[in-house]
Amino acid sequence: MQCGNWPVGVCSWSLQQDVPGVAEAMRQLGIEHVNLAVRPAVEDTSGAVLAAMQEQDWNIYCTMIDFPQEDYSTLETIKATGGIAPDEHWERNRQLFLGAVDVTATLGVKYLTMHAGFIDHSDAAYVKKFYERIRALADAAGDKQVTLLLETGQETAEELREFLETLNHPAVGVNFDPANMILYGKGDPKEAVKVLANWIKHIHVKDALPTETPGTWGAEVPWGDGKVESNEFLTILREVGFNGVLGIEREAGDDRIGDITLAMERLDRFR
Repeated sequence: MQCGNWPVGVCSWSLQQDVPGVAEAMRQLGIEHVNLAVRPAVEDTSGAVLAAMQEQDWNIYCTMIDFPQEDYSTLETIKATGGIAPDEHWERNRQLFLGAVDVTATLGVKYLTMHAGFIDHSDAAYVKKFYERIRALADAAGDKQVTLLLETGQETAEELREFLETLNHPAVGVNFDPANMILYGKGDPKEAVKVLANWIKHIHVKDALPTETPGTWGAEVPWGDGKVESNEFLTILREVGFNGVLGIEREAGDDRIGDITLAMERLDRFR
C-alpha cells in the first residue's frame, strides 16, 4: 500500500501476534512493510524466532528493540525506567541492543528503532552518561551498517535536535512519532517535524489527544481522531522532503485491526 509516494507499513507489536501471525495479519490487511520487534529473536537461543522472521514474505523496513524494565504506568515511572538510562540495567540492556543489531544486520535491515530514555540537559553527570552510552551503541550499530533511530516524544524537538547536533554521529537518526509529542506534552508534532526534518528516517502513524491534567498521560486515539491533525501533518512531511515509510502503530483500543484498517483508509485518501 502507498500513501502518495510513501509506502505504508505497520508496527508488528500493534498486531499482538507471534511472527507467523503478524505476517498473516499483514497479508489480510494488504500491507507489505513492517517495523519489526526483535527482542523475541534476541532472547531466543534456539534461533527459531529469527528463522521464522527470515521465512516470511515481507519487507522489514526497520526493527525495534525495547527493554524489560520499562514501566509506562505514569510519566514519572517511564522517566525513571525508560531506555538505556537506568544504571542497574545498563549492561543487560547493552547486550540486548547489541543482539538487536546482530539480528537487524542478519535480516539485511538498515534501521533499528528504540526509545533511548529522557534526554535531560539540566543534569551534567546524567547527560554525559547519556551521550557516552548512545555513542557507544551507535558505534556498534554503525559497524554493522545499521542506523539507530531514536524515537521522539520524551523531550521537545529542540532538545532532541541539540542532542543530535552535539552527538554528530552518522549512525543516528530519528523515528518520528507525532502522537508521542502530544502524549508526553512536548509540543506540536507539525512544528517538530520541521525542526527534526534532517534526521527523520521513519514515521509512526499514531494519533493522540492531550491530557487535561498536567503531569499525566494524554490518550492515544485512532489516526485522524486526535490533535496530530493528520492531513496537515502529512502535508508538512511532503514539504520537508520525507521519503521513508509510514508505519501504522496502534497501542491502545480493543480493535487493533479495525483501527489499523481505518488508518489505512484515511492515508489512502490523502492527496
